[in-house]
Amino acid sequence: MREITYGEAIREALREEMLRDETVFLMGEDIGIFGGPFKVTKGLVEEFGPERVRDTPLSETGFMGAGVGAALTGMRPVVEVMYHDFLPSCMDQIVNQAAKLTFLSGGQAKLPLVIRSPVGRGRSAGAQHSQNLLPLFMHIPGLEIVAPSTPYDAKGLLKTAIRGNSPVMFFEHMLLYRVNGRVPKNEYTIPIGKADIKRKGKDVTVVAISLMVHEALSAAEKLEQDSINIEVVDPRTLVPLDDKTIVDSVKKTGRLVVVEDSHKRNGVGSEIAAMVAESEAFDYLTAPFKRLAATHSPIPYNPLQEKYIVPNEAKIIKAVKEAVGAS
Repeated sequence: MREITYGEAIREALREEMLRDETVFLMGEDIGIFGGPFKVTKGLVEEFGPERVRDTPLSETGFMGAGVGAALTGMRPVVEVMYHDFLPSCMDQIVNQAAKLTFLSGGQAKLPLVIRSPVGRGRSAGAQHSQNLLPLFMHIPGLEIVAPSTPYDAKGLLKTAIRGNSPVMFFEHMLLYRVNGRVPKNEYTIPIGKADIKRKGKDVTVVAISLMVHEALSAAEKLEQDSINIEVVDPRTLVPLDDKTIVDSVKKTGRLVVVEDSHKRNGVGSEIAAMVAESEAFDYLTAPFKRLAATHSPIPYNPLQEKYIVPNEAKIIKAVKEAVGAS
């Protein structure tokens, strides 16, 4: 099977869906001739023209509202917000309009809207361009939340999101765009709401989100040298969350570590840990669960400080060993 980058996989998904359905179009800042800040949409305006690859003004409030309106009238817009940090500028359109209009219309209004946004740190972009606000949007009923970690998952999940009739927040960690992975040339989709076990194990369940999947897999290789075998579970979608796969894994291993690079307070790890505590898996735990996440501070500009406040391979190894030792 061929290997392509995460960014190329997303571009392929966009192109294939635009070829498949003429109601699919893209809109966002500098996504046309410039190809987007991470060059994900490069070449698409030449193929599909400016009507279907629309450069917008620098107004997230304005073009997000246009995307919601287009979806209501039967189009399938894919709206790109240049940086995840800019999403708060259009919270009314996302939280009070896109997420609620199907409910408020008694199911008559459909919202086939995909909102793509690069998230996270790693480029020394400072506190206003390095955030990961996934937990914030998980709180909003009516939104589906997708955070793929591999090129294969990114392409399959994006195609599914575009074909659906619900608003989907599609979060792409900016450090993943150049990561290579196997992606088949033939058509495929991945259902939203189905987790993937990236590595089977028996000693500790590590639920890793987005970029942290790769840190967890790297940690797993090191832990094997100490005869510790971890199972790495990638939820892939956070809303809906595949509770069953996580619960079944914890019942098997008896230990749980959740790792994310969003902030720890009220984070993804809090939700997953609470879900496990409320499930039948709680009686199988042989050690307290652990949550690894960014410290409760803005993301520093300094690259050394930036690395210090977020989880990494070494911190995962330490947490896993503590979980094993505690039992």
